[in-house]
Amino acid sequence: MSPTFRALRVRNFRLYALGGVISNTGTWMQRVAQDWLVLQLFATSAAGASTALGVTTGLQFLPILLLSPYAGVVADLMPKRRLLILTQLWMGTSSLALGALAIIGHLQPWLVFALVFVFGIGAAFDAPARQAFVSEMVAGDDLSNAVGLNSASFNLARLVGPAVAGLLIAVFGGGVVASGVVILLNGLSYLAVIMALRAMDTRSLTPVPVTKPDTGMIRDGVAYVWHRPDLMLILTAAFFAGTFGMNYQMTSALMATQVYHMGAGEYGLLGTTLAVGSLTGALLSARRAGRPRLKLVVLAGLAFGLIEIALGLMPSYLTFALVSPLLGLSLLIMLNAANTTVQLSVHPMIRGRVMALYLMVVMGGTPLGAPLIGWIGATFGARWTLIAGGGVTVLGVALAVMLFHGLGRRGPLVTSRLPEGERFTAPVAATVVG
Repeated sequence: MSPTFRALRVRNFRLYALGGVISNTGTWMQRVAQDWLVLQLFATSAAGASTALGVTTGLQFLPILLLSPYAGVVADLMPKRRLLILTQLWMGTSSLALGALAIIGHLQPWLVFALVFVFGIGAAFDAPARQAFVSEMVAGDDLSNAVGLNSASFNLARLVGPAVAGLLIAVFGGGVVASGVVILLNGLSYLAVIMALRAMDTRSLTPVPVTKPDTGMIRDGVAYVWHRPDLMLILTAAFFAGTFGMNYQMTSALMATQVYHMGAGEYGLLGTTLAVGSLTGALLSARRAGRPRLKLVVLAGLAFGLIEIALGLMPSYLTFALVSPLLGLSLLIMLNAANTTVQLSVHPMIRGRVMALYLMVVMGGTPLGAPLIGWIGATFGARWTLIAGGGVTVLGVALAVMLFHGLGRRGPLVTSRLPEGERFTAPVAATVVG
C-alpha cells in the first residue's frame, strides 16, 4: 500500500474514514444549503440577509468557543467511541429537524438560529472526542498519516459537497424546500459514521482509561498546557492563524467583488482553488513518515502568513487564483503538524482536554477576528483584509517562538488527576524548535 494511505491498513480506521467521507460531504452540502436557506428567508432585505448570514455563522461556532473546555472534560470522562455515537445522533437530529421544518413550510428565522446553535453544541462536544479517538484506532508513526488522511477526507468533501448541494438545490426548485431536502440528506449522512463506529472491532482499539470526575479537571487541562512550552507555542501560533488568518472566505469574497469586480461564479472558483491546495497539503502531510517537529509548525505558519500578504498584493484575479492554492497548502501543513504533535506528546488521560483547548483557539477565535478584519476592509479597503490578517499571523507565530523557544517546563505539575509517576511522561525537548 502507498505510504500516503498506510493507516488504511487498519480495519477500524478504514471504517471510520469511509463514514467520515460520507458525513463530511453531507456537512459541506448543509453549509451551502443553510446559507441559501437564510438568503431565501430574508430575500426581501439585502442588509437583513447579510446580517442573518453573519448571525447564523456566529451561532454555529459560538458553542465551540464557549463549551470546548467542558467538551474536553467529557471526552476524558467517557469512552470516546460511545461519546461519538451520541454526538453524531445529536447533530443528525438537529439537521433532520431543520430540513424537515423547511420542507413542510413551518420554518421561522428564529428556529433556524436556534437549531443552528443546537447543532453547534453537538459539534463542540464531537470535535475533541473525534480528534482524540484517532489515536485509539491507529498507533505510533501511522498516527500522523491518519491525521493527514482525516484532513484529506474533509477537503475532498469540501470539493464535492458544495457542487452536489448546488445541483440538488437547482433540481428541487431553488427555494426553501430545496434547501430543506439537502439539509435533510446531511442529517441522514451521520448514520454512516454511527454504523462505522458500531461495526468496529473493539478488541483492536486501545482505549484510554476513563478519568474519574473531579471539579478541577478544566483547571488541570489548562495547567498541563501552561507547564508545557512546546504546547504553548503551538496554541499561540494556532490562535493567531485561526483568529486573524483564517477569514479567507470573507476576504476572498471582498477581493473578488470589490477589487477584481467579478461575480458569484468567479468567487466560487476561488473556494475550489483554495480547497485544491488544502487537499494537497493534507495528502503531503499524510505521506510524511515519522513524527512532525515543531519547526514544521512554525515554518508552515510563517509561510501561511506571508502567502496571505502576497495574495493581498496580487495585481489581477488570475494571479490571485493561481497563488491561492499555496495558502491552503501551507495552512493544512501547519494545522496537521500541530494536531499530530499535540496528540502524540500529551498524556492520554488528559488528551481530550488538551485537544479541546487546541480546537478552541483554532476554530473559536475565527468569530472574534472576523469583525476586526471586516472593519479593516471597510475602512482601508479589501486588500488590507489579507495584508493585515497575514501580517498579524506572521507576528503572532514569531511572538510564539520568542516567548516559548528554548524554555523548559515551568516547574512540577501537581495534580491528583494524573497517575503518580506519569505526570509529564511525554518528553519535552530542551529546545522546542530545532
